[in-house]
Order: sequence, then structure tokens, then C-alpha cells
Amino acid sequence: MVIKPIMSSSGKGQSVAETEAELAKCWDYAQTGGRTGAGRVIVEEFIKFDSEITMLTVRASNGTQFCDPVGHRQVGGDYVESWQPHPMTPAQLEQSHDIARRITDHLGGHGLFGVELFLAGDRVIFSEVSPRPHDTGMVTLCTQPWSEFALHARAILGLPIPAIRRHSVGASVALRAASNLASPVIDGLADAYATPDVDVRFFGKPTAGPRRRLGVVLATAETWDDALAKAKRAAGLLRLRDG
Repeated sequence: MVIKPIMSSSGKGQSVAETEAELAKCWDYAQTGGRTGAGRVIVEEFIKFDSEITMLTVRASNGTQFCDPVGHRQVGGDYVESWQPHPMTPAQLEQSHDIARRITDHLGGHGLFGVELFLAGDRVIFSEVSPRPHDTGMVTLCTQPWSEFALHARAILGLPIPAIRRHSVGASVALRAASNLASPVIDGLADAYATPDVDVRFFGKPTAGPRRRLGVVLATAETWDDALAKAKRAAGLLRLRDG
């Protein structure tokens, strides 16, 4: 089973118990790694899935709309790479829209929601929802005229969104600290920028611990897997160090 804190981010406090002997350790980690909900946890069935996506769902003054599906890969419950669009069948896409609409209608309000879903054969299974722009959705910074952040701002300001467009196929790779950094800096930008259609966003965080996300590499190409390969090559040229 999967054991999660009541509220968290980037997989903190989340773990998998494969035997009864691991339950106490998983409980302790959920209590210390989460942000709230002392004395409670979320327990879920472990799902064997083919892939997982984020359905970026926007509730605006003129109704609900969806970005093209964002595929992603996580390690330890934390996003490491994503791409848009993720290949899906029409039936999977219809199910995904239906689930995302029902979840966000129940929550209410205006803004962008990151609805995470598992794809298992013909089935689409709800995983979780973030009531805000989603880390995997940073790929929209290079694929859409209106990124997930711009869509969120426009929606919460009560402005209409007549259509959500995608102008390119793209991918993102997270840049994460490998150790404690008192003053993170990034090296290798000239090498990374030597590749066409690559962009790097460095977040400028004042400090960082292990696994903390400090930036993202964005790339576009003709296909999502080519874009992902390009982003991963560029990320391999970058180095995060203590300044």
C-alpha cells in the first residue's frame, strides 16, 4: 500500500509499505514529512499502471478547459521529467476529462488544478489533485502561448479564457540539488544554450537541501521523446554547486 501525509508536496512523507513490518516506519515518515494532519494518514492501494499523466484543468469565468495531457516520470514521489502532449487514446482522453471535471467541480473556485491520473490499459484512475499550478506543468512554459502560470493568474482574476492552445511539442527536466547548498549557483549555461530550442529556468532559491528543485530545463522538438532526450542532454551539461 501507499501511505501519504494528509498534505505534502514533492513526495515528502510518502512511502510504500510492502510488508506489515514496514507500517510503523511508513507511519512515522508520513507524520514527520507532511505539512499538516497529525495523527492521520492517507492509505491507498498500490496501482500497477502503464503511465501517469497530469491533466491541467482550468476553471475560469467562462467554464472549464483542459491543457493537452502532460506525461511525467517520478522518482520517490517527486517529478523528475515531463512532456506534452502524452500519447493517449480518444477513450482515455475522454475519461481523463470527465474525472478531472468532476474532481474540480466538487472543489469549486477559479484557477488551474493539476489532476494526476494513472493510465492502466483502457482504465483511467484518479491519483491526486493540486489546487494550483503543478510542477510537471512547467513544460507549458515552452509549449503553450499561455503557460500554466499565466492561465492560473487569468482565471483567478475572473477573466475569460476563450481557448487553450499548444504551439509546440516539448519536455522538461528538473534540476535538483544533490546535497546541502548554502548559496546555490548554476554552471554550464553556455554549453546548454548551444543546443537549439533549449531554455533553462534557474529559480534563484537562497538555500537548498538534497533533492530540492532549483530549476528546470525546457526543450522543444518534433516529437515528445526527442524533446525529452534533448532536455536530458542539456541538463547533463549543467552543474549545481555552492556559491
